[in-house]
Amino acid sequence: MIKNTLLPAAEFCQRRSDFITKMPANTIALISAGKEVTRSNDTEYPFCQSKNFYYLTGFNEPDAILALVKGEGVEAEQSVLFSREKDSFQEVWHGRRVGQLAAVENYQFDLCFSLAEVSEQLLPLIEGKSSVLICQQEHGVFEQQVLSWLAEIRKLARTGAKAPKSLVDCSEIIHEMRLHKSDAELDIMRQVNVISGAAHQRAMQRTSAGKFEYQIEAELLYEFASNGARYPAYGSIVAGGDNANILHYTDNDEALINGDLLLIDAGGELAGYAADITRTFPVNGQFSVEQKAIYQLVLDSQNLAISAIKPKQTFAELNRLVCNFLTQALYDLGILKGDITLLLAQNACKKYFIHGLGHWLGLDVHDVGDYHSNQQREQLRPFAPGMVMTIEPGIYIPLSDKSVDEKWRGIGVRIEDNIAVTESGFENLTVNAAKTIADIEKVMAN
Repeated sequence: MIKNTLLPAAEFCQRRSDFITKMPANTIALISAGKEVTRSNDTEYPFCQSKNFYYLTGFNEPDAILALVKGEGVEAEQSVLFSREKDSFQEVWHGRRVGQLAAVENYQFDLCFSLAEVSEQLLPLIEGKSSVLICQQEHGVFEQQVLSWLAEIRKLARTGAKAPKSLVDCSEIIHEMRLHKSDAELDIMRQVNVISGAAHQRAMQRTSAGKFEYQIEAELLYEFASNGARYPAYGSIVAGGDNANILHYTDNDEALINGDLLLIDAGGELAGYAADITRTFPVNGQFSVEQKAIYQLVLDSQNLAISAIKPKQTFAELNRLVCNFLTQALYDLGILKGDITLLLAQNACKKYFIHGLGHWLGLDVHDVGDYHSNQQREQLRPFAPGMVMTIEPGIYIPLSDKSVDEKWRGIGVRIEDNIAVTESGFENLTVNAAKTIADIEKVMAN
C-alpha cells in the first residue's frame, strides 16, 4: 500500500520561519520557482520544481515567486507568494491551478497575489529594504528581473523611494538547512529507498542475456511508478559489460551479453526526495572467479566505510580508509604492481577508483551542502545527525587497459547505499536490494 508521502504544510511554514530568522534585519528574500521547458514545439518536459523554492514552499507550480520579508521587528515578518491566477480556459487545456485563495489556506502563506500583480504588490515590499537576498547561482534570468525591479524603484527616487543597495546570495542559508533532514524527511527517504531497492531486485530477476539495457531500465521505471515514485530521481544508468566503465553512461541501448556484469545506478523520486542506489550483478546470474574477486573487494570497502560513519566523522577519513583498503586489495590481486608502501602513499587505487566515495543526498541527487574541502580536495565537514549521504566505492578496469591481465579487463563494479547519520552512528536506508554475492545469485536464481 502506498503511503501518503506529502510533508505537512506546517513543516514548510516552519522552514520559512527559520529562514527569516537567519536573514539580516530590513531585508527581503526573493526565491523563484522553476519554469516549464519545451520538449517539442508546444509540449513540455515533465515539470521539475526548483529545489530551493520547493524546500521553502511545497508549492509545485512553475513561474511562482516567494517573497520573505524581514523588517525591524517580528511583527514586520511576512511570507508572500506570487503565483498563476485561476483561469478556467487555461486549466481546461493545461491542468488545474492552485490559485491565490487556496495557496494561503493550504500552504500557510501570509498573503498570495497573482503574477499580474507583481509590480503593484511586490515593489512596495522591496522598496526601503537595505538589500535583496536571492539564490544567484540558480537563475540568471531571475536575477536580471530583480535588477529591473530595483531600477523601477530608483526611478521614483524624487518621491522619496529608496531601492536596496545590494543583492546578496542567500543560497548558503538554504543549503545548510537542506543538509540537515527532519524526521519527516527521513521517513520519505526510507520509503523511496524501499521502492528503489525493490526496483533493483526486479531488475536482477528480469535480466538475461540478449535483452537490451533499456528493457531493464523499463523494469526499474515500472517498479518506481507502481509504488508511488512516479519519476526517476535522475537518468538511470543501465550499463552492461565495458559500458560500466563509463561513469555516467545513459545510452542504455546495447544488448546484454552472457558472462558480462550489469551495473545499474538508479533511484526513484518520492515527494521530491531522491534515492541513489547502485548494484552490479552478472547477466547470467553467476559471478565468474574474477568478477567475484573485484566485487567482493568493492563490497568489503563499502562495508568498511559505512561501519565507520558516526557524528564528527568526515568524508576525508572515510576516503583514507577505503583508499588504503582498495590499494592493498588490488596489489594482492596483482592488478597494482610495485612497492606497496609507495602505492599506499600515492593512493594508487585511484587509477581504478576514479570518483569520490560519496555525496550528500536529499531533494537533489547530488544534494547541496558545504563539504568544507581544503586545497587538497579533502572533505573535512564533520558529519552530524540528520545528514544523508551515499557511500559508493567502485573499481573500473576498461577493456582498453593493457597494463593488467586480460582476465580483469572489462570489469566495472560499483555498489552504492544511502546512509543517514544518527546520534549514535548510522542508519542504512538501503535495506532491500540484494548486495552480497550469495544473495544476488539467490535472487537471480528465483
